[in-house]
This record gives sequence, C-alpha cells and structure tokens, in this order.
Amino acid sequence: MAFADAQKDCTILQGIAPLEITLAGTVTKGDILGYSSGWVRALATVGTAIQGRLVAGESGVSGDVITAYALAVVGGSRYSGATAGNAIYVAEGTDNGKVTETAPATTGDVNNIIGRALSATVLVLAPALRGNDSVA
Repeated sequence: MAFADAQKDCTILQGIAPLEITLAGTVTKGDILGYSSGWVRALATVGTAIQGRLVAGESGVSGDVITAYALAVVGGSRYSGATAGNAIYVAEGTDNGKVTETAPATTGDVNNIIGRALSATVLVLAPALRGNDSVA
C-alpha cells in the first residue's frame, strides 16, 4: 500500500518545543506550516514554495492562535502505508500542508527531509531542525 496523508486531524503523540503562532490561513492538526506573509500550510512546489518550519498542534483558521511544534511524533488515521525508516518530505503540487515519502524532483522544488516514518501510521517530524534549505 502506498503512503497517504489524508490531511485530517492526527494525534500528537509527543510535541517538543511548543510555540504559540497566529495563523494566516486554514490549517489542520498535523499540517506542516511555513511562514509566507503569516503562518500557512507549507508546500514544496517551485514558484509557490513555502519552506516547512513547524507542525500544527491544533486545527484553526486565519487569525486563530494555535500551538505548533518544532518537533512532533504524530500518528493516527491521518497517515497510512508509510514504510518504517523512510524519509518524509513536504508534499508538492496542490497538497499544501501534507507530507509524502516521495522526494520532490522538479527543479526548484523544496526537497528537504523533514522527518522519518516510524511505522505505517506514525511519523517523527522535525521541519525546523532539518538543516540547510535546499531545492531539487
């Protein structure tokens, strides 16, 4: 079964370095967030790339103050089909806030590893700790 991110609320099993942020768009608990004129869902796609920096600890809409994490272990029915040990990346295309096991490959896409799969349904995500920003 291929990895899938259903982009619905997940379970934050462990959150490290909680921060309060004000949203500039709608997010779902577990989304990868970046800053682009405010905190919004990240995206790896060239031209509209928003570097992933945090994991949303709560769902919310523009103007809401939520908790976000620099590092989080997340699970639940949001994720399925992950392979333990595989790298996790911010998704590309129109999948703002989602993650994938497939490295973005289009020239100019953001292709940072932001976490690892621990099991089919549990991921450790550390977008703020991944090192230098890079593009494909």
